[in-house]
Amino acid sequence: MLKYGLSALLIILGIGIFPSFAVADFIEGMDDVPLPEEMSQMTQDDISFGNEETRLLEAYLTPKRIDKKVNGHQMFKKISNFYQESLPQLGWIYQGNRGNDLLFYRDGETLEVVKENNSPLLVRITVKTKP
Repeated sequence: MLKYGLSALLIILGIGIFPSFAVADFIEGMDDVPLPEEMSQMTQDDISFGNEETRLLEAYLTPKRIDKKVNGHQMFKKISNFYQESLPQLGWIYQGNRGNDLLFYRDGETLEVVKENNSPLLVRITVKTKP
């Protein structure tokens, strides 16, 4: 995880890399996955299993505030763009889409960004060791 430290630091400092979303923090329990500033984590729904060899982490995100002018589809598109721009800087390789879902791979792990619900928007982030 340390090899991605410099990229993570640059993201935290918010040097203007991501115009559509600013980064305030990382997802709790996923110190290598940024949390868009406009989103909040539903920590009561997090799942975390693992050891030094494998892990399964799930986090759920919702908008901090509902904007009547922006629907769930538009907001998820912004989130998708944010992760397509930010995750490669942390070593995640974009693998493409499966429907609306985004897929990434790094060091034997997969990361999925999934729109679980459109209204209100609910996004699931899953990191798991690839078998």
